[in-house]
Amino acid sequence: MEVSVLNIKGQETGRKVALNEAIFGIEPNDHVIYLDVKQYMANQRQGTAKSKERSEISGSTRKLGRQKGGGGARHGDINSPLLIGGGRVFGPKPRDYGFKLNKKVKQLARKSALSYKAQENAIVVVEDFNLDAPKTKELLAIAKNLKVDGKKMLFVTPETNKNVYLSARNLQRADVIEAQNVNTYKVLDADVLVITENSLKTIDGVLG
Repeated sequence: MEVSVLNIKGQETGRKVALNEAIFGIEPNDHVIYLDVKQYMANQRQGTAKSKERSEISGSTRKLGRQKGGGGARHGDINSPLLIGGGRVFGPKPRDYGFKLNKKVKQLARKSALSYKAQENAIVVVEDFNLDAPKTKELLAIAKNLKVDGKKMLFVTPETNKNVYLSARNLQRADVIEAQNVNTYKVLDADVLVITENSLKTIDGVLG
């Protein structure tokens, strides 16, 4: 599959790049996509929820009443989970929600996500560009020239580009990611991928 290379003015440069069929042209596997997205979302969870158990409550340990003859329940101390203000039974504890996923599964998931975007013609290849300073207005102008404004955009850069990142940070429907860090969730979450020429080479090296 060949895609025309555009400049930041949205004009064709006369060059075309061939998208690697082994990455952008495979039969997508929905199950591995599900697994990779599930792992990504799990890794975003903080896992800091915590409630106090009976032994952690600050309260008297004196037995509230007689064991027999009171006509009521045989309560122990005031920290009992049965009483208001007592400890919680089997409450949440800090934990890590992450889980292991094989490297080949993750790679297949990312190839599947990129193949979906290729099938939808949702990939725009642009020649490498940089911004002199963080300016959201300039990035918006580029998006408009590429006719992707109004869509949820994912700019894929070959390496960390601070000016592009800061320019996109104020845009609700734009995100920036390095080519080597392209992940299934970000690709599927975007309506269109704006990939620079050198980023394609990096993606080929990582997933090829």
